[in-house]
Amino acid sequence: MHDVVITGGLLATGAGSVHADLAIRDGTVAAIGADLGPARREIDATGRLVLPGGVDSHCHIEQLSGAGLMNADTFETATCSALMGGTTSTISFAAQHPGMRLSTVVADYEALAERGAMTDHAFHMIVSDVSGETLTHDLPALMAAGHRSIKLFTVYDKVRVGDAEILDVLWTAREHGGLVCVHAENDGLIRWMVRRLVESGRVAPHHHPISHPRAAEIEALSRTCRFAEFTGQPVMLFHVSCAEGVGVVREARGRGAPVVAETCPHYLFMTAADFADPPVEPAGLMCSPPQRESADQEALWAGLARGDLDLVSSDHAPYRLDESGKYANGRDAPFTRMANGMPGLETRLPLLFDAMVSKGRLGLDRFVALTSTRPAEIFGLTGKGRLLPGYDADVAIWDPAATRTFGANDLHDNTGYNPFAGRSVQGWPVTVLRRGEVVVEDGVLAARAGSGRRIPMAVSPAMTPQANPPAARLDP
Repeated sequence: MHDVVITGGLLATGAGSVHADLAIRDGTVAAIGADLGPARREIDATGRLVLPGGVDSHCHIEQLSGAGLMNADTFETATCSALMGGTTSTISFAAQHPGMRLSTVVADYEALAERGAMTDHAFHMIVSDVSGETLTHDLPALMAAGHRSIKLFTVYDKVRVGDAEILDVLWTAREHGGLVCVHAENDGLIRWMVRRLVESGRVAPHHHPISHPRAAEIEALSRTCRFAEFTGQPVMLFHVSCAEGVGVVREARGRGAPVVAETCPHYLFMTAADFADPPVEPAGLMCSPPQRESADQEALWAGLARGDLDLVSSDHAPYRLDESGKYANGRDAPFTRMANGMPGLETRLPLLFDAMVSKGRLGLDRFVALTSTRPAEIFGLTGKGRLLPGYDADVAIWDPAATRTFGANDLHDNTGYNPFAGRSVQGWPVTVLRRGEVVVEDGVLAARAGSGRRIPMAVSPAMTPQANPPAARLDP
């Protein structure tokens, strides 16, 4: 007796698509085929698509920013929003600030997630302070415990690390098995641009995109790729936003550099021109790197098609449009004193489904790969990202004919606005299962806070360092 059998749908397994039924037992996929036998519950998916639950590998949840501002979302509100949008696994951040012990930071975030998270989840460790025992004890111990993703910033005062520190972290990750993710922008270029904008009085939110020139991204991406090449340690380049950035990734891979990369929906579906007539207050569109131009959008889509870019994450970074969030320093504050980021956990999959499946851009199997299979593979999330026997039964059943127009405040997070308000999409996840349990049905959440589980990261092929890199010549 199976626990659940899903019948009649088109099943996208992560290894191809097939008209087949799916049987679930004890939280995992038990069988795929026809006439799979009796079940305690049967779900009719005739006319619908049965897909792996989404894996969002870049989201900020219940996180204190470098400026000391807390995200709007708790783990409960953020993961509720994720499930409602078809995402069943999330990777958020355990953010170390200078002076904090990394092991304590990770334990504190684990406790928050244990109480509130409804998605299965893992963490990226933000490392901003490599002093003390960070590199000699905490990082190796945490990586051995399955926290194998490290995030570094090349920009922002409170979290920025220098080149030598980046190399130290890369070498530590190489020795213990992990992936180093980088927010790559050149700090000096941005400081120079910000100073000139402030001096000339151009401080409204719509001036923010100018303050982060594409040259800042291009330089830092290039430098990070060279560091990966020098150490032989794989890196993930977060939120590539521009055409030249895609070119940097492509060129680095052509040289053999161990690099993977992502982009985000706000770069695929927004441009800097949206600040002129925004669907919400302009501060609600501020993010870093900023939105670019329509030509950059086409370059990003081409990079996804070629495989230069490996996945699409939300970079969910929720701040309310009030004094608790974007306007913590007043509604008339300059953009330099406004929080960067926007919500995206719930909109990521519907936006991409509409573009890739409903409108035919790249197709169903690539949609599944970019939003579920590849992020699970890259970050070593064993059992996630595919609907094959033995994998976790994380399932999103999509109605491809369902249409929805986003409203001003229709998301299930705690941000209070939708940056894609007014945009219509075709295709919606109507039923969501997490490890075989129905957690969303007909728009109603059925999960309880804290029911998600932490996913220990395994060492994935994307984390495997190259043999004998140039830096190894210094080894004894």
